Amino acid sequence: MYCSANKLLIVLFIFVLFIIPMIALGQELQGFSTNLDKRSIDLGELIPGGPGKDGIPSIDHPKFVSQDEAAEWLRGREPVISLEINGEARAYPIQILMWHEIVNDVLGGTAVVVTFCPLCYSAIVFDSRVNGEVHEFGVSGMLRHSDMIMYDRTTESLWQQFSGEALVGDYTGYELTILPSQLISFDQFRESYPDAAVLSRETGHRRNYGNNPYAGYDDINNSPFLLREEVPDKISPMEKVIGVRTGQEVKGYTYTITREKRVLHDVVGGEPIVIFHVDGMASALDNRTIHRSRDDGATGVFSPVLNEELLEFEFSEGEIRDINTGSTWNISGMAVSGPLLGARLETKVYGDYFAFAWLVFYPETEMVEY
Repeated sequence: MYCSANKLLIVLFIFVLFIIPMIALGQELQGFSTNLDKRSIDLGELIPGGPGKDGIPSIDHPKFVSQDEAAEWLRGREPVISLEINGEARAYPIQILMWHEIVNDVLGGTAVVVTFCPLCYSAIVFDSRVNGEVHEFGVSGMLRHSDMIMYDRTTESLWQQFSGEALVGDYTGYELTILPSQLISFDQFRESYPDAAVLSRETGHRRNYGNNPYAGYDDINNSPFLLREEVPDKISPMEKVIGVRTGQEVKGYTYTITREKRVLHDVVGGEPIVIFHVDGMASALDNRTIHRSRDDGATGVFSPVLNEELLEFEFSEGEIRDINTGSTWNISGMAVSGPLLGARLETKVYGDYFAFAWLVFYPETEMVEY
């Protein structure tokens, strides 16, 4: 009798853990014409995240407004994705991306897909070309490792937002090119790009822009949503980290160290980098009203080489200065005073993420914690 009951519990456990999710996944995939025979993962790794295909609508025909117009509804401390390509810059407010997760756009003559996955705190911009062909992307409604799965509307291949890799479908094995971008406050963006446009709230959808539907999720004591993998005990899964990606190496830095040091020099993949971390930006996922959230600060990762000269930076008297010339610099890597006034550092490919996401996708990473 005991043995039979035990077997029943095991069957129920398997049913709940595997069968129900697979049934739900099958329903999720019914609306797709994805080539499921071509894939690099087990389909069981894909988990329905709630809304189905396009249940979270991407912004495919974005409109933009001036900074003064945006200031009527966008507070100075609120986070925006700052993107500059070929001398043209735009800001994409997280209060809008929170509800849409993807913006298909063209900036500086380059087709881009601007993305934000709230569950991983991952704001990542990609070149939307594959084999030279521009693609439009949407939100699939599925998750993997708690991260958004995107799909392209040409082949309906499924793409991992965190890495830009196609996992299922005709494009399996392809990777989108990640473009340098920053998550900074609206005020910080205005200082660096005073004439640049801002994504408009006129999206064609009615949403509670400015409100955070994930209130309280950004708590270091929380657990990641629908994450099956184990995260190393040495770091809280929900701690924020700066992840730097080069062709040769990836490396992570906890906010604990970057907020303490404010300026940190290092070498990643054989390339010198400098990390800035300054106050002035609200967390996107703390308070229900975004602009009332705690100040986590904004970060930047740059090449310290300018005009073939290696600059050395320090944080002194509340400002970032290069020791070489005494010029002061802002979070966008722009010199705002001194002999180098107006000069800009090259932004590296990096991002601010929850630690669990970075470590799940890059388990081999060296994490700088102190």
